[in-house]
Amino acid sequence: MGCEKFGLWLFFVASVQFFLKAQCINVGITYVQDAGIKGAVCLDGSPPAYHFSDGFGSGINNWLIQLEGGGWCNNVTTCLQRRDTRLGSSKKMVTQLAFSGILSNKPQFNPDFYNWNRIKVRYCDGSSFTGDVEAVDPATNLHFRGARVFRAIIDNLLAKGMKNAKNAILSGCSAGGLSSILHCDNFKSLLPPTTKERRLWSTAHRRLLQRCSYHPWFCQEFAYIMHVKNET
Repeated sequence: MGCEKFGLWLFFVASVQFFLKAQCINVGITYVQDAGIKGAVCLDGSPPAYHFSDGFGSGINNWLIQLEGGGWCNNVTTCLQRRDTRLGSSKKMVTQLAFSGILSNKPQFNPDFYNWNRIKVRYCDGSSFTGDVEAVDPATNLHFRGARVFRAIIDNLLAKGMKNAKNAILSGCSAGGLSSILHCDNFKSLLPPTTKERRLWSTAHRRLLQRCSYHPWFCQEFAYIMHVKNET
């Protein structure tokens, strides 16, 4: 009986791996090297990054941007811990990222967006792309520049053709979902007036409201983060 269960488990794992491999495409990383001129950098001062899969056919002028999640760092200690990881430095990010789900280029897995321009924006500022502190403490070398990172990446994508977008969706999950809410108006203002803009998020606003309702300290902490990082 034990061997049978183990065999079924192996079959299940193999089936899941096959399914994921079938719908995935590996997409290389793009570093926004000139973003540093504008002070748009990750926590450690490295350039921001994203992964971009070109649209084609009828989707060539449609854009889907997914903002990566990863929680927040809420004080100097936790931001220092994050600084030398993929959530604080583009130097630590993988250079190839598997696109699946709504980022897949396979119509059988992603019928709505498979031929759109699909972008995964990497998260490396620890505050949902909202911080904007000019000064850098030499003792920590922490850069709180999330708002500039967001703008630099959007400007880069506009130059790559998003300025001609017919449809554009800003999406995200967790901290990325919160980012899509916080930046929705800003994002829309940067697009052509004829572009149809939408937002798609999960586990962001509802979780924030629930935590504030049941745990008042959470909103106090959130307010502290906004103050320290000069969030805009």
